Amino acid sequence: MTTIESTKDALGQARTRMEKAVEDFRKELATIRTGRANTGLLDSIRVDYHGTPMPVNQLGTLSVPDPTVIVISPWDPSAVAMIDKAIRTSDLGLNPASDGKVIRVPIPSLTEERRKDLVKHIHKVLENHRTAVRNIRRDVKEAVEKLEKEKKISEDDKKRTLEELEKVTHQETKKIEDLSALKEKEVLEFK
Repeated sequence: MTTIESTKDALGQARTRMEKAVEDFRKELATIRTGRANTGLLDSIRVDYHGTPMPVNQLGTLSVPDPTVIVISPWDPSAVAMIDKAIRTSDLGLNPASDGKVIRVPIPSLTEERRKDLVKHIHKVLENHRTAVRNIRRDVKEAVEKLEKEKKISEDDKKRTLEELEKVTHQETKKIEDLSALKEKEVLEFK
């Protein structure tokens, strides 16, 4: 953490770091399967493309023609087999089919048990990110208290800053909880 010289620095840093935690949570949720096709599902897959690990979305065009299929159209036809292999060996449990030019990845519907496991995973990820936000709040709070102790800010400034810090913390935590609730609803939805 960079040094904090003023209450404005403290709040700015808290906001930035908390927003990064929310964005990280959003990205992590995108990789969780819901039974509905979503190109974000393949974001974590790296393809060994001529010795270089590359994300699938940098090797071709990804599209979702219907809610149960992701279609990958590689720019280089020689990459079809490599992409197919990377998806098969991933821990997503997907079974792609290719015709030599295009790869179709059917997204099977989830079993009730798998849905419950995914919801548990979402709750675990949610708690980790809530903790991250609380840790950021604690770090910034300590820095503000240190500023007051060193007589760089008044007690009133400290009080105002800590109140504002609480507001920011609640806002960012609510964003995380809302994202979690939305994803949970998506996972539990039956087609």
